[in-house]
Amino acid sequence: MTDYRLTCFAQSGNAYKAALYFALGGIEWTPVWINFFKGAHKEPEYLAKNEYGQVPILEHGDVCVSQSGAILDYLAAQEGEFAGADGAEKREILRWILWDNYGFTSIIAPYRFIGHFVPEEKRDQNVLKFLGSRLAPQLKILDQRLATRDFVASDGLSIADLSIVGYLYYGEELPFDLSEHANIAKYLERISNMPGFQGPYDLMPTSA
Repeated sequence: MTDYRLTCFAQSGNAYKAALYFALGGIEWTPVWINFFKGAHKEPEYLAKNEYGQVPILEHGDVCVSQSGAILDYLAAQEGEFAGADGAEKREILRWILWDNYGFTSIIAPYRFIGHFVPEEKRDQNVLKFLGSRLAPQLKILDQRLATRDFVASDGLSIADLSIVGYLYYGEELPFDLSEHANIAKYLERISNMPGFQGPYDLMPTSA
């Protein structure tokens, strides 16, 4: 049995980042389903492992890591896949992970949640409009970055890419049109054509 245990659920884009690392790296792992929508991530047992009360967490022997960026960094250090070739490349990877965590995923996650999971009659349209206005310039940054390169931080796939695409493979659940960003669309196709690729609903459990 594998040592890697990832607490996750299929709708979590942040958990998908780590799950996709395993899939593309050909690494064995065990998904541990959590009933997020019933609040299992707020139970004392879970909070003892991650005081943030967020998903995912990665357990590897006695090591427990939370936050998707830290999990990807840990996996890259352990496995050597998608880690960057030298110090300069690793810093560039970190730069894009920080951009994603602060300016990209942090907008997409609530935008998708409100636009897809919240019943239509309860959605705050002003909030959706605000999130859309915040996301638009970030999509432009990413699309321009990919105009002259295949991946954001290095010549090959890196954990920066896995961090960035975590929510972008949820298709019709996203309340914005990625087809308007041709370079991002090609980027997603490029990664999805890699050996081992699977989408979030194929990789992670929807229930126990």
